[in-house]
Amino acid sequence: MKFDILDVISTADKKREIPVTTEMSEVSVSGGRFPITDIKPFSICLTNDNNKQLLISGDTTLDVVVPCDRCLSDVDVTLRIAIDRKVMLADGHVQFAEDEENTFLEEHELDVDRLIYDEILVNWPTKVLCKDDCKGICPVCGQNLNQQDCGCDRQVIDPRMAKFQDIFNEFKEV
Repeated sequence: MKFDILDVISTADKKREIPVTTEMSEVSVSGGRFPITDIKPFSICLTNDNNKQLLISGDTTLDVVVPCDRCLSDVDVTLRIAIDRKVMLADGHVQFAEDEENTFLEEHELDVDRLIYDEILVNWPTKVLCKDDCKGICPVCGQNLNQQDCGCDRQVIDPRMAKFQDIFNEFKEV
């Protein structure tokens, strides 16, 4: 969803609130696609600070379905999105520093979906677990160990130590 913000950029000390609903239905992160189940409508506040900078602010929450990192069960994750950006203005135009990446502003159009997406990337959790003591899946048969134990032998022997294991098994006292 894009908005024309030329009136805010070109008028000193102008403030404008834009009610926003996003058109995003999923988010792509690290090669995966995750469905957005809920996003709260919110407002973006644009403020021209004495023709020197454009202040962009707003906050909302959104719910995303992400698989558990251990057992792959679906987990509902709530992300708090807090937008607080400052963009420099010069002669009624947006100015970005050379090292600053602009993905959400083009001339005088604000791309709200891209702005939200950038904030999702920053706030994305590093590890998602269905519960703190998630047991994961069996590496042998793939059974979800939170649901039931499969009985597989999951002992992993270091191949460099396998000969020692053979010696212990050969001379084992009965």
